[in-house]
Amino acid sequence: MNRRKFLSNAAVGGVVSAAAASQAIAQAPALPTIKWRLASSFPKSLDTIYGGAEVLARRLNAITGSKFQIQVFAAGEIVPAFSTVDAVQNGTVECSHTAAYYFVGKNKAFAFETTLPFGLNQRQQNAWIYYGGGLQLVRDFMRDYSIISFPGGNTGVQMGGWWRKEVKTVADLKGIKFRIAGLGGEVLAKLGVVPQQIPGGDIYPALEKGTIDGAEWVGPYDDEKLGFYKVAKNFYYPGWWESNSMYSFYINTKEWDKLPKEYQAAFEAAAYEANLDMMASYDYKNPIALRSLVGKGVQLRSFSPDIMKAAQKAAFELYEEESAKNPAFKKMYEPWLKFREDINLWHRVAEQTYSTFAAANPPAKKK
Repeated sequence: MNRRKFLSNAAVGGVVSAAAASQAIAQAPALPTIKWRLASSFPKSLDTIYGGAEVLARRLNAITGSKFQIQVFAAGEIVPAFSTVDAVQNGTVECSHTAAYYFVGKNKAFAFETTLPFGLNQRQQNAWIYYGGGLQLVRDFMRDYSIISFPGGNTGVQMGGWWRKEVKTVADLKGIKFRIAGLGGEVLAKLGVVPQQIPGGDIYPALEKGTIDGAEWVGPYDDEKLGFYKVAKNFYYPGWWESNSMYSFYINTKEWDKLPKEYQAAFEAAAYEANLDMMASYDYKNPIALRSLVGKGVQLRSFSPDIMKAAQKAAFELYEEESAKNPAFKKMYEPWLKFREDINLWHRVAEQTYSTFAAANPPAKKK
């Protein structure tokens, strides 16, 4: 075949194909313009967590050519921080961005989507959710609340909070009023702490007034913004109650089912981006903030082996107790526990070995 004739025919064919595709798109039913409201559980001042919802809204707007719009409302603007599940379930708003473990008072099974004390790290949580069956378990559970869930960000392992006084032994914990969310509060209660659940924006005033003796939030970046170092100088680590902290986008199932398939796919893609983006943002910001806090006189302190071992024992006792009386919790706990065992074995082989070496052996600096 003549090469020039072949290329000419191919070019013509390409033009015809492109024209046919454009014509097909033009003839397709026009997608509707949809406007939703999203109720966040977080204040705007916490730009990284609150920003997870903004990432979602921005990407949806871009992907759909402004056809699918979500307006983000901070905690308290439509409903209080801890009322977002009810708001989505009742149809007050179409969707929310929240932390599932805020709602363990409804059912302790809510904790699995966010974190459990002495649980998975951020990468392990993603693996469990996306590939280990976790997301299906979560969605089966959430069906009773008329909600479909999507992962929507993560902080990674958190710090152990701000304490007015040093805590060296389990005995030192007795009677301390400590702000904490999720099942971590119940574990600490077994060790003598009096847990308090307070929204992020209200923690500083409570700490300043002495209503509480300590508080945990996330880590250096957020905690510096909230000013906790001004009233409590002891900054403990690690936050064993939050070895990761995954946030969630909740959508009313009736509203989800009404979406065109194209918009459902766009939402899922935007949620993936928000989930990845938050962790990367924190990993960049936290080292800078930690240096700043230490420069302001903050004392970094690690929890003693005595406290860590007692807390872990109490945590798994709690899980066994809850599994014996709560079928929804047991349904998630048993496969979650098996996944935890398997992935920790794998991470010990390569991840932990490398991280331990890298931390203990920094390269020599040039003189």
